[in-house]
Amino acid sequence: MQNDHSTQDALAGAGQPFAAAAFIKEIGRGKDGARSLSRQDACRMYAAMLDARVSDLELGAILLAMRIKGESVAEIGGFLDAAEASFAPLQAPAGAYAPVVLPSYNGSRKMANLTPLLCMLLVRRGVPVLMHGVTHDPQRVTSAEIFTALGVTHATSAGQAEALMAGGQPAFVPIEVLAPKMAHLLSLRRVLGVRNSTHTLVKIMQPFAGPALRLSSYTHPEYLEMLTHYFTEAAPHGRGDAFLMRGTEGETVANARRAQRIDWFSGGQRTVLVEKQTVAEELADLPEGRDAHTTAQWIASVLEGRRAVPQAIEEQVDHCVQVAAAIAQRA
Repeated sequence: MQNDHSTQDALAGAGQPFAAAAFIKEIGRGKDGARSLSRQDACRMYAAMLDARVSDLELGAILLAMRIKGESVAEIGGFLDAAEASFAPLQAPAGAYAPVVLPSYNGSRKMANLTPLLCMLLVRRGVPVLMHGVTHDPQRVTSAEIFTALGVTHATSAGQAEALMAGGQPAFVPIEVLAPKMAHLLSLRRVLGVRNSTHTLVKIMQPFAGPALRLSSYTHPEYLEMLTHYFTEAAPHGRGDAFLMRGTEGETVANARRAQRIDWFSGGQRTVLVEKQTVAEELADLPEGRDAHTTAQWIASVLEGRRAVPQAIEEQVDHCVQVAAAIAQRA
């Protein structure tokens, strides 16, 4: 586990150009020959990437090398240490529930994106929710677009996000507002054509100063093993708990047609909340289209009681409420 002192040591070179060749030599030997960095070295390198202290040539080499090699637990821990140190942490409102963190970076391509429904249902139960993500994807329907169709304001600052949560409102904050340095590294997908480690980090980071419940997802099976080891062995326990599930098209909302297995990580212990994938007994009444307007209308009808909440999402909400309450009691 990385402590605050060693994180500060890893970030000590701020402002100076970062020579990455020695790091690239370790991680750039291909999938079978590459070696992983220590947590402290990973933190140093990623901090330099965030601060634009790595040349464009070296940055491209790092991103592609990590894409081919895959991140180790120590590397993902070090990257996350640097990432969370790159922006000011948010303050959650006092109350009976710890905040729930909902990352939304995939949106929907084939089916309606119901992550905003999960957010709204949690807020209705009195849980403060921070959703962060991208505002637009040319090939997908984002949660941000659905919130706009619902008339839900996007936070334009961390302070506004805090005020929305304190007022019992859903708080969606674009990643450019929450963590602009990470947003820049995310944007390099448009240049390189492939995702990089930052796409994993935004799905597992904890933006609050105090403990919170993170809802995290993975899309490829190898990430289940790596993230399981991270949450059990490397994640700072004082940062709160996490739910981990296979994403619904990459999103952290339960699939209304086929409920996924959900693992709960708390204090280094893993508990299975939903045992395995199950097909819904009755076909859920879902939006007829996946565009933002149709999805927003359908979500509004659910919130107004004119349609039923899909069972898998209702159960997910119950689990979130129970664990958020337990985290608040421990704090």
